Amino acid sequence: MTTTNSPQWKLICRVDDIPVLGSRRVARPQGLDVAVFRNDAGGVFALLDRCPHKGGPLSQGIVFGTQVACPLHNWTIGLCDGQASAPDEGCTPKFAVKVEDGAVYLDALELDEHAVDLTRPVAGPARRGLAAWRPDHPATSIEHQSY
Repeated sequence: MTTTNSPQWKLICRVDDIPVLGSRRVARPQGLDVAVFRNDAGGVFALLDRCPHKGGPLSQGIVFGTQVACPLHNWTIGLCDGQASAPDEGCTPKFAVKVEDGAVYLDALELDEHAVDLTRPVAGPARRGLAAWRPDHPATSIEHQSY
């Protein structure tokens, strides 16, 4: 019996299902979604759908060349490697992609195991230690005044 490290590919969609200069999100059982991008040259790329800066959804960004601009703060992230462009620093995980006969495949093992521990940063009251907004709690209640 011979074992290899070759990936098991999972069919995701057809290339034509991804808009040119756009993306498609792939949900995973664990972890954040994966964003699959298509540029105007026909290239297909996959990154974790999370900007390394503040966790913005890269799938909603603007694709240009082999980069995507994060919709939150316009950080430029390389589609080939997930690296932020200078002067910004950081990296988002990339995923192996295979395009064959017009179909897009991702590595099934990576989908199941790669970067499943990463989360989006939390903003708002939860970030300050409040689990949820409660109208009866003094720290979260809003007093109504008549004028």
